[in-house]
Amino acid sequence: MTKLVGGDGRTHIESRLMRESLQNRSVLESTDSERDLQVFPDVSLVSIGGQSIFDRGKDAILPLVAEIAEAKKHHRMVLGVGGGTRVRHTMSIAVDLGLPVGGMAQLVGAMEELNAIVLNTLLASHGSMPMQRDHFWDLPLYFDAGIVPIAISVPPYHFWEPPPAEGGVLPAHGSDFGLFQLADVLGMRQVIYVKDEDGLYDKDPKKHADARHIARTTLAEVLAHPPEENILDEELFAAWRTAKNLRRIVIVNGLKPGQLTRALQGEDVGTVITKENARG
Repeated sequence: MTKLVGGDGRTHIESRLMRESLQNRSVLESTDSERDLQVFPDVSLVSIGGQSIFDRGKDAILPLVAEIAEAKKHHRMVLGVGGGTRVRHTMSIAVDLGLPVGGMAQLVGAMEELNAIVLNTLLASHGSMPMQRDHFWDLPLYFDAGIVPIAISVPPYHFWEPPPAEGGVLPAHGSDFGLFQLADVLGMRQVIYVKDEDGLYDKDPKKHADARHIARTTLAEVLAHPPEENILDEELFAAWRTAKNLRRIVIVNGLKPGQLTRALQGEDVGTVITKENARG
């Protein structure tokens, strides 16, 4: 039976957290557990870049759509879409208008929803559906029906986006971070970021002909020796240090047919970044 405890003018349900401050670090550390439930351990989250893929038009999108349509026959996946250059234009206007950071975060999600509709239109005949913001618990219904869900990428902070630590007003938590967060919370198998490059380099290959490709690395190595210009959000790697579930991130070139399929099959292609243990 539930034990009730009194004595301080209040009635408590006995638990290890009663009468404790949830701001106390020792109390928070005592709740640590390695028993996080992995809700979708066989699902891959596929992030399709806005600037790198969508903004290139049909030459980039249509071959990728055909590859996804074939891959869905063999793999369970959730698609995530970025907003691309449209997001930059929108945030530029928002800065001119003096909108707060939370308002900008809300607008970014709206821009990404447009690309989700575009992708769904192209994939509809193969079975797809845009997923409403935050409706992650609809995923079992989509999977059981053979439907590929399409999510927006920015994290669902909306008006609660934290102020940027480095100053300015642009939201610090972007599309790459949002999909990483989703994959970790739901215990997914991996995140595959579909970009227009072969993965991670020590510096931007678009600007430096001598840029060195990094085929395989670990989170610890990336944190210790970060690239001069990272193709993924830096907030992602900072959060991954203390995340528990996600162990594998892959960056592939969506302009090269077959790379996404190979990554879904678990092959090492593009750049593979792994996390070796629960606390990195």
